[in-house]
Amino acid sequence: MKTTYFIKTFNELTNIELYQILQLRSEVFVVEQNCVFQDIDNKDQQSYHHLCYVDGTLAGYTRLLPAGLSYKEISIGRVVSAPAFRGIGLGKELMQKSIEACEKVFEETPIRIGAQQHLSKFYNSLGFIESGEPYDEDGILHIEMIR
Repeated sequence: MKTTYFIKTFNELTNIELYQILQLRSEVFVVEQNCVFQDIDNKDQQSYHHLCYVDGTLAGYTRLLPAGLSYKEISIGRVVSAPAFRGIGLGKELMQKSIEACEKVFEETPIRIGAQQHLSKFYNSLGFIESGEPYDEDGILHIEMIR
């Protein structure tokens, strides 16, 4: 199993990569989680896109947002693993690499995320701590966390 990571600006993405990203986000966030929401939110153009390929297939993705776009701090969002690649530790590796990518690209910390509340222990294991109270976002309980 060969895993490769890429960090690209919106303008550096190929049409195929952009299609793969949007397809994966839709597959998981809209269909699997049965959540109707506006995924295409005009933040992609100003963000960095962190792609994880396993043997040539898009297996994971995160969106790296500069400070001021979603939060006062830099942020990691749209964290997603393809269903076929779950249970092998890819999610943790993807987030670790995303944290490293933020430090490289933005050269600043802290990092704030809006996590699904049921995943807070996972994010705690990566150094994030809860910040604030749980809130409903598109029918799913979330909580802000900071690292």
